[in-house]
Amino acid sequence: MKKLSGVIAAAATPVRTDGEIDHERLIKHCRWLLDEGGCDAVNLLGTTGEATSFSLKQRLEAMISIAASELEMSRFMVGTGAAAIADAIELSKAADTLGFAGALLVPPFYYKGITEEQLSNYVQTIIDRVRFVNAGLYLYHIPQLSGVPYTIDVVEKLAARNPGVLAGVKDSSGDLAYSKELARRVPTIGVFPSSEGTLSTADEFGFAGCISATTNVNGAISQKAWQERGTESGIEAGKAALAIRETLSAFPLVPAVKWAVSLIHDDPFWRKLQLPLSALSANQATALETALSRP
Repeated sequence: MKKLSGVIAAAATPVRTDGEIDHERLIKHCRWLLDEGGCDAVNLLGTTGEATSFSLKQRLEAMISIAASELEMSRFMVGTGAAAIADAIELSKAADTLGFAGALLVPPFYYKGITEEQLSNYVQTIIDRVRFVNAGLYLYHIPQLSGVPYTIDVVEKLAARNPGVLAGVKDSSGDLAYSKELARRVPTIGVFPSSEGTLSTADEFGFAGCISATTNVNGAISQKAWQERGTESGIEAGKAALAIRETLSAFPLVPAVKWAVSLIHDDPFWRKLQLPLSALSANQATALETALSRP
C-alpha cells in the first residue's frame, strides 16, 4: 500500500442535466489536477464531489471510469462511506480491487449519538470484510455534517488494532487542535487537515499534507507551500493559497468551487450541481468572479 501525502484535491464532480456523472470531464479534470493543477493526489467522490447525492451504481461507475483511464491509481483515494454498511463495504471493496491507494470512510451519519464502541465496531467490521490489500483506509472526520465524530480515542484504538491498514484521517472539522493532538497521539497514520494554511508548517505538527476542496483552484500555489514548507517563501505561498480559500469560502463552498472550475476549464457545464444543491446565483457568481480577479 502506498501512503498518500502532500496536496490532495477533493475533486469536484461534473454532473449532466439528467443527473448522471460526466465521466469524460471527470477524467479530464483529474488529469489536470495531477498535472498543471499542482496536486499530488486526488480525493474522488468526497463532500466536494457530492458523493452522498449519487447512487451506489453511479459512484461505482465513476470509480471504474477512473480506474480504466491512464491516470496513476497510486495517486487516488475515493470516498466509500455510506449510511448502510453493506454499501460502504461494497464501495470499499471496489476501491481496493480497482487499485485506489485509499478508501475514505465517512462515519454512518443517520443515527446520531452512537457510542464509540458502536462506531469502532462499524469500522472494524468493514476492515474485516473488505480485507484491504491495495487501498489504505482513511477515516473522514467531518462531524459538522456527519453528526458522528471520529474521536481520537476511537482512531487510536483502530490504528493499534489494524497496523498497516488504517492509513490516515482527513480532518474537515476545522478544529486544528484536533489534528495536532491526533498527529501527536497516533504518529503511525497520516493526518490531513482540510486547510491549505497548514501546509507550510506541516512538519512542525506532523501533518502528512492537506485534503481540500479549494485545491481544485489553488493547487499550484498550495504545492509551493508544501514543497517549500518551513521557509519564508513557503509561508508566503501558504498565505496566498489561504487567501484564495477564504475567497471561495465566502460563498456556498461546493457551488463556488464548481463555478471556479468552470472558469479554469472555460466550460460552463461545470456549474451544474446534483440535487439538492444548486449553482451560485447570478449576483453570487459576479461577486465571486470579481473577488477572484483581484491581484
